[in-house]
Amino acid sequence: MRKLLLPVSLGLCLFASAQKKNSPAYFAATITAEDMQRHLYTIASKEMEGRDTPSPGLEKAADYIENHFKSLGLLPGNNGSYRQNYPLYKDSMTSSSLKVNGTAFNITKDYQPIPSMSHTTELRFSEVVFVGYGIVDGSLDAYKDLNVRGKLVMLLDGMPADYKPTATGFNSPANVLSRVARAQEKGAAAVLIVYGNYPRQSFNASGSYMLNQYVAGIYPETFSISEGVAASITGVDGILGKMKASPLASQTYKANIDLSYIKTTLTASASNVLGMIEGTDKKDEYVFLTSHYDHVGKRPDGTIYYGADDDGSGTTGILELAEAFAKAKAAGKGPRRTIVFMTVSGEEKGLWGSNYYSNHPVFPLDKTTVDLNIDMIGRIGEEYLKDKDSTNYVYVIGDDKLSTDLATITDQVNKTVKMKLDRKYNDLNDKNRFYYRSDHYNFAEKGVPIIFYFNGVHADYHRPTDTPDKINYKLMAKRGQLVFYTAWEMANRNDMLKRDLKLEKP
Repeated sequence: MRKLLLPVSLGLCLFASAQKKNSPAYFAATITAEDMQRHLYTIASKEMEGRDTPSPGLEKAADYIENHFKSLGLLPGNNGSYRQNYPLYKDSMTSSSLKVNGTAFNITKDYQPIPSMSHTTELRFSEVVFVGYGIVDGSLDAYKDLNVRGKLVMLLDGMPADYKPTATGFNSPANVLSRVARAQEKGAAAVLIVYGNYPRQSFNASGSYMLNQYVAGIYPETFSISEGVAASITGVDGILGKMKASPLASQTYKANIDLSYIKTTLTASASNVLGMIEGTDKKDEYVFLTSHYDHVGKRPDGTIYYGADDDGSGTTGILELAEAFAKAKAAGKGPRRTIVFMTVSGEEKGLWGSNYYSNHPVFPLDKTTVDLNIDMIGRIGEEYLKDKDSTNYVYVIGDDKLSTDLATITDQVNKTVKMKLDRKYNDLNDKNRFYYRSDHYNFAEKGVPIIFYFNGVHADYHRPTDTPDKINYKLMAKRGQLVFYTAWEMANRNDMLKRDLKLEKP
């Protein structure tokens, strides 16, 4: 491994006791607690209404960010525009029906469509294939010796008493998505899932917004049904209990089934906000600094989730970093590589904005040397409340993956900032899976080296009490300065970061 060679100006500042004018330390010092407080009290204000994706409050926040970029003289980051818009789709059911041998059943009392797995259609079947719990996992195969291609499948909620899934959580073969996916793989046209919690109190006919309705394949039409509906098909009362007591064999039941589901689709959009400072001799290579400016919005009763730390703090950090680099550019100390400042939306809904960018990049991903992502840098996390370093730490996540340059550079620049760098969440077996839960991951999946800066969760995480008055602005500014020094080095070094480590997944 070659020895790290810092640019002369940064190398000097590492050992300078004063902030020499127009040095990296001079510009880093423009990232202040006072400026961060001013920005955050706007971004996490009542007027922004929790910045849900999509929402008028989100648009107000995007306008604020764009106007700040313009005021600094940043160039628009998307072919003449500061916005990268992406479409959103929201399905709403207009009607549905379920009949067994001519008998109509009632929605909510007897059955409910699963909107995320249902499509406008009318289907009629003369038989139903019962597949027990519908689990496929190792030697357990609910579809063994069964042909369900083009047929209606019925499966039960739950799992065998002696069965232990080979994976847990979202990846478990026993969760509903996995079981419907297995039915899809076997060619099923529709799925009925028997639940014991009927009648139900309500049904939300309006779905949630989704990022993409153009998919390579669709799920089978999927309804949940009561044990009463199941009995009308099979002749077996209390089928869930009987399956637990003595497993029922998979078999085909003759019954005339009518299924219908009619929906309409609303379209909306949200945007990522991009500003950039063009580089000099390496302007066709890119350093990305990212945060997400959305949060989770407000409750129906009007209670606002302010999202000051999550991720108003990171977004404020981007605004301050942009200003520091803009001042450096104006002083003739602009970066060699182009720096792109991008605040994304839809993170709380499933990393939407960064997902869209990574699949529709404005700048070549193979020329993007790094993404430094800031998500929650304004608080003291619960693990540090009583720690001696509570006001001088940050979690650094991902600097041991994809590139061996990441950790070396981080440690080198930290000789200036002198923070405790906590890397505990680099562990692939971390149960929190933080590495996979913020926008940097969509860059990492494309092979771009990343670092994720994070303060840890706290009592106000995803609560209405995550407000700007609880932010430690001095600590937040110091964390922002660490990102500044790191970005400065990565924007000015001779070589792009090596991509010499494989991205491993647990």
